[in-house]
Amino acid sequence: MTSLVRPTRIICLANSYKHTDRCIAGIDLETGKWVRPVSDLDDGRVPQKIRLIDGKEPELLDILCIPLSDTGPDFGIESENRLILPGKWLREEKASVTDVCRYCKNEKHILHSTDKFVSPKYLASLHPEKRITLQLVETEEFSVKPKPRDIGGDQWLGSLKAKNGAELNKVSVTDPIYIRKFKQGQKPQNHCLITVGLSMPWPQSGAEEPRCWKLIVGIIELD
Repeated sequence: MTSLVRPTRIICLANSYKHTDRCIAGIDLETGKWVRPVSDLDDGRVPQKIRLIDGKEPELLDILCIPLSDTGPDFGIESENRLILPGKWLREEKASVTDVCRYCKNEKHILHSTDKFVSPKYLASLHPEKRITLQLVETEEFSVKPKPRDIGGDQWLGSLKAKNGAELNKVSVTDPIYIRKFKQGQKPQNHCLITVGLSMPWPQSGAEEPRCWKLIVGIIELD
């Protein structure tokens, strides 16, 4: 007899580009911990056929019910991953900003360091529970600038200063909603909740080893 899987309820705080698909992440309402639902693809990206709910993308602040395993492939560096199980995704009501602000961490650095990247070797050296690859930051300053790509189009680079003074400069924005707004000429507000995530290890010309780059994967404007 097959046992029923109790869906995990998360507040969605990231739905960002990951190659041609998406990375979804949020806070587990039961544990208060980050969860990144991952597929069985080589980098865990979530295809459209899995993530769409009644034909629509999950939005930030949506409370999602997702069938997940208790564990998932961590790729040796990520602590938050949970494997997506067969079953339908559901959307409940929206969480409030007040609900979400409590999950901001007053850390000295944004994701381990002042650099724009973290070494995979460093992450692998940490205890699994310390391999943090997602962080929610409340900003007092936030700006973006376009950078032309060699292949055409612009890459949008965001710089932020958190309320506790921690800074992060010129990192890629991968939130598709805000990339579209920036292309239309909209400027972001200074006061935001921003989810910063780490990429999978990426080879870098001239570097001794791949790097996990810091990305702005979710933006919620507050004012």
